[in-house]
Amino acid sequence: MRVLVTGGAGYFGELLVRKLLQQGCQVRIFDLNRTDPPNSGIDDVQGDIRDPFAITTACSGMDVVFHNVAQVPLAKDRHLFWSVNRDGTENLLRACLEQHVSKVIYTSSSAVYGVPKSNPVTEETPPSPAEDYGRAKMAGERLCGEYADRGLDVSIVRPRTIMGHGRLGIFQILFEWIYQGCNIPVFNGGANTYQFVHAGDLAEACILASRRKGAEAYNCGTDRFGTMREVLEHLCAFAGTGSRVRSLPMGPMVLGMKVCSRLGLSPLGAYHALMYGRSMYFDISKARTQLGWQPRYSNNEMFVESYRWYVDNRQTVLSRPTGVSQHQSAVGERALAVLRWLL
Repeated sequence: MRVLVTGGAGYFGELLVRKLLQQGCQVRIFDLNRTDPPNSGIDDVQGDIRDPFAITTACSGMDVVFHNVAQVPLAKDRHLFWSVNRDGTENLLRACLEQHVSKVIYTSSSAVYGVPKSNPVTEETPPSPAEDYGRAKMAGERLCGEYADRGLDVSIVRPRTIMGHGRLGIFQILFEWIYQGCNIPVFNGGANTYQFVHAGDLAEACILASRRKGAEAYNCGTDRFGTMREVLEHLCAFAGTGSRVRSLPMGPMVLGMKVCSRLGLSPLGAYHALMYGRSMYFDISKARTQLGWQPRYSNNEMFVESYRWYVDNRQTVLSRPTGVSQHQSAVGERALAVLRWLL
């Protein structure tokens, strides 16, 4: 099978590419960045999803396309959210239709649901994105529906917050604080129920969805999860550095996070401030029933694995240059200091 992975040089894309290669697929990557180190087993195409000609050329001859290119909340750039997450997605879908691609998998986001009125969230829960990142991802989903009506077989996979070894971005803040023995904040006691998904489990769900005909949407998350306080206390106990979970009032802290973000003092985006202290978890029965998908990692297991990787690779991470995907990039010392002061 000939497959294209957009965003294949990013955190999740790289993992998905490895799994596809293991299954004997012929893989082509389309990304702004080159894979590092280069993989001789793949066709590595450098390009911008906003360039219609470039993505049409990349889709030529492909059987299946996994679409993962997106500007994530850390970007904090409204223009990029819409030009990449919506307009770039339309370029991709148009190219797939023109090139007669058999199946497209669109990796969406739980941000399309905003703050849900009730949990668990199902595929029937009405989307209600509350900030620009989520709205742009929802616009991408609507385009998937429009192109499905035109004959393109495209399915949507919505992950909860992704974890796994090598996952950095906002999680580097957490891991570095624990490494240094700092207290870890939760809001209003940390009693909010919060679900994550391991990147490897998500990749498996995407691959299974690519084998099933028909336009569908699937929500994906672990089936073993609890409160935010529980997962963080478990990680602090594993690390043994003296870190403790500390409860802070949600209202004033969210306001402070938003102000610091707008002033450019914090790396956190609007979605982080919106969701950190709130409950959200998926009903994953549809993915289990239709795809035969079963998550392997619990919240606790994926946090421990990710933290262990961070400790083992910390010096490399802190010296990592810019230009890698934001989920793989390190947060600067200045930003860490501002967040420690804020919290």
